[in-house]
Amino acid sequence: MKPIDIGKAYNQITHIWDSQKFDMSNGIVQHKKAISFVKNRGKALDIGCGCTGRFIALLTREGFTVSGLDVSTEMLNIARKRQSDIHFIEANICEYDLPEKYDFISAWDSIWHVPLAEQRNVITRIVESLNTGGVFIFSFGGTDKENSHTDNFMGPEVYYSSLGTNGFVRLLIELGCIIRHLEFDQYPEIHTYLVVEKA
Repeated sequence: MKPIDIGKAYNQITHIWDSQKFDMSNGIVQHKKAISFVKNRGKALDIGCGCTGRFIALLTREGFTVSGLDVSTEMLNIARKRQSDIHFIEANICEYDLPEKYDFISAWDSIWHVPLAEQRNVITRIVESLNTGGVFIFSFGGTDKENSHTDNFMGPEVYYSSLGTNGFVRLLIELGCIIRHLEFDQYPEIHTYLVVEKA
């Protein structure tokens, strides 16, 4: 399943996030922890930003100049109406050349949709787009080894992949990152997140 297909799937389910029932606190505590490691508050990027704007609003309050990136046209249409002053980019992170250097990058519940064969390349390019001392937070499936699957839990079929906990940690150390925080934050579910700093 290609990222363009993920975008089409999310176009059909914007109502899940564009709802009073959506928990806007989801991921906020984790992002505050990540922000606590930041040395400079320059540019920030929210990859797979969706439509809620909650991380963009948090980062803006914390003094960052924030942009959002997503592959879903409909998610971005809603996001632009909510936060008209924010620069949003419609792009496939597997192909998009990040044009700037950032002090903070978030990819919360998003890059787990990247094809398994592209995971290392995408993570590498994200880290390369960080300034020295920049912080990257992302969530992933904390599997024991590389894994991919599809499911239709949200409605349309959606693809997920993971390098596994050890796979991500090994790659990030190879890329010169310092592991600042690793947590299975919804245990016993395998939802996991990492906070890393570019050394």
